[in-house]
Amino acid sequence: MTQVLNFVDGAEVAAAGARTLDLVDPATGEVFGTSVLSEQSDVDAALAAAERAFKVWRKSTPAQRQLALLKIADAVEARAEEFAELEIRETGKIRAVVLEEEIPECVSALRFFAGAARQLEGTASGEYLPGHTSAIRREPVGVCAQIAPWNYPLMMGVWKIAPALAAGNTVVLKPAETTPSTAVLLAKVAAEFLPQGAFNVLCGDRDTGRALVKHPITELVSITGSTRAGIDVATVAAADLKRTHLELGGNAPLLVFGDVNLAEAAEGIVGAAFYNAGQDCTAGSRVLVDAAIHDEFVTELTKAAAAQKPGADFGPLNSEAQFGRVRGLVERLPSHARVETGGSPAGDRGFFFSPTVISGLKQDDEIVQEEVFGPVITVQSFVDEDEAVRLANGVPYGLASSIWTHDLSRATRVSGELDFGCVWVNTHGPLVSEMPHGGFGHSGHGKDLSSYSFAEYTRVKHVMTRFA
Repeated sequence: MTQVLNFVDGAEVAAAGARTLDLVDPATGEVFGTSVLSEQSDVDAALAAAERAFKVWRKSTPAQRQLALLKIADAVEARAEEFAELEIRETGKIRAVVLEEEIPECVSALRFFAGAARQLEGTASGEYLPGHTSAIRREPVGVCAQIAPWNYPLMMGVWKIAPALAAGNTVVLKPAETTPSTAVLLAKVAAEFLPQGAFNVLCGDRDTGRALVKHPITELVSITGSTRAGIDVATVAAADLKRTHLELGGNAPLLVFGDVNLAEAAEGIVGAAFYNAGQDCTAGSRVLVDAAIHDEFVTELTKAAAAQKPGADFGPLNSEAQFGRVRGLVERLPSHARVETGGSPAGDRGFFFSPTVISGLKQDDEIVQEEVFGPVITVQSFVDEDEAVRLANGVPYGLASSIWTHDLSRATRVSGELDFGCVWVNTHGPLVSEMPHGGFGHSGHGKDLSSYSFAEYTRVKHVMTRFA
């Protein structure tokens, strides 16, 4: 049986207590190991280590931080197979996707933030008051508590630690309960190139995360997770006025207008909806289609969805709890909904769910308003552009969206009306390190990736000097 330990102050260590959490292979439903369950004393030790390391790392030069991150990126790239094995065991992901898409994106993000470390921007120093020179200092915030999700354990871990370390902060990262292994390996790899204690990993549950958030050493809290978890973090952090970075749930609308190639659009949308079994906060799960092409498009969408094979094209849902949640949303469908394909578990073991398309839905239906986080596409129709925008914006989330049309004027006009942090046109899902990722409303605040993310891990100080 595998046992996953914490990584604190430069070494793997057991938790103070004897309690553990089971690790389950979602492709089989079988327990294959355990991780330690960190308690308050473990949190204290990890944050104390990060605080000691901060005194050293904050004084490093941008060039030194860049070099460390570049070496970490090279090490992750060199050990891609090892990272992939751990990721696949805990998530059930498709091997080729992990090796050819996700790990290269992790390496890319590390290299981007290595460069960002040497590219701080701000107001020019100068005399804004006669006889006085003003300068702006951008400084690291301090010790950052970071909470990563289970849908992209390694990638989200990298998205968190890379900008924080690049800016001179130190980190205690808590991976999700079900997917701790790649975070611990990442910390072990990085330890060769960082001061002792600069990057720590604590395994644990919600109580572990809550202890990290409320601890007096913590200066900034970053979480990627559900809206419920984000509200919990924000509430606890507010008691001590800690800075928060919240990348939360999504419920992306895809607006399909009547001038598209139906088959091409359907293929693109199915790919965006079922990637990672739909367990993606930007998943293209909520399709809004022009009433004039609705029936024909549903036919194309259903055909493309039905061709997807669980276990070959996408993996299982992450846990029995998530499997039950998706199944429950489908089982509670109102009578006016029509399941065009799927709608049930797939296979006789593990947490696989069949690719599903549901039409005939109304705006206030539960499955429209709630983030599904599974391989499920809902379809609604609209009669004009105004209704399309109203339906798209008519959910609490505001992370991602897309417009499918060949009309450039319409795409430009509608992109300005959509209340989402990202708008794609004639595609859905691609991300690059140079551009920001983050949302509005119940999708949280703050940006991952890009120089915007890097800036959030700094504080701004004005230094004014009077001269004779």
